[in-house]
Order: sequence, then structure tokens, then C-alpha cells
Amino acid sequence: MSLKSFLNKIWSAIRSLFNSFPADLKIAVHAGVVITENIKNFMDSPLADVLAAVIPGTVDDKLKEILRAGIPQILADLKLADECTGQTDPQEITKCAIRVLQNLDGDIKSAFLHNLSVLITQLAADGELSWSDGVCIVEWYYQHQFKVAE
Repeated sequence: MSLKSFLNKIWSAIRSLFNSFPADLKIAVHAGVVITENIKNFMDSPLADVLAAVIPGTVDDKLKEILRAGIPQILADLKLADECTGQTDPQEITKCAIRVLQNLDGDIKSAFLHNLSVLITQLAADGELSWSDGVCIVEWYYQHQFKVAE
């Protein structure tokens, strides 16, 4: 069996797993990927509400509040906001972490973005997705659903 054939079988199994998810879990995966992509592409503006800019408007209000509270904490936990010691405003913590993230290069940046996407997905899924499942599902969704739709 070739490596390509083997990987195609893995992706197929992950697709089947994703398709069996309840709708709210699919929404969480989509939100995690879209928010991470929005963070990656965020352009700072003094007038911007950074959290409103990165959280899709299609997300329901309850989930928006969870994400608005949780994203700054995730960014701080990933040590992306260490340069902003003393900041308490979630907006400023988020902006600072995004600046740090945008200055990273290559595989290090990709690793942070991937971890961020999985953690945001877990937050949005309200504990219904394990880390290991999240890693596989988020990567599959990004490669086979999100990038294809771009």
C-alpha cells in the first residue's frame, strides 16, 4: 500500500467521523478554524473591536460570549501575550498576542495556529471534543473543507 493510499484512508475515516458529529460540534470545528484564520489575517486598527473582528458574525450570541471570554485566556495560556505583562483588558491582550503571533515564522507559527485552532474548537465545543480528536478533526477540516471553499 502506498503512502498516498494510506493517508487517503485516514482522511476518509476522519471525514466519516466528522460527518457523524452533531451539528453543534460541526459548528464548533468551523468556528475554531475560521477564528484562527481571522486571527492570522487580522489587521490592527485603533477603532477595531478585535474580538468582534475575529469571531464570525454567524456564531450565536451565547457562543460569542464564551469565545470573547475564552480566546484572550487561551492566547495568554499559549504565552503569546507574555510581552503584555500587566494587561488586563481582553482586547489589548488579544491584540498583543496577535502581534506576537504575526511576527513568528514558518513551522513555529503554524504550530501555534494549529494549537490555537484546536483550543478554540474545544472551547466552542464546550468540552465535547478531546485534544486528540480535535487535532485530527481540525486538521482534516482545514485541509479538506475550509481551504477547498476558499
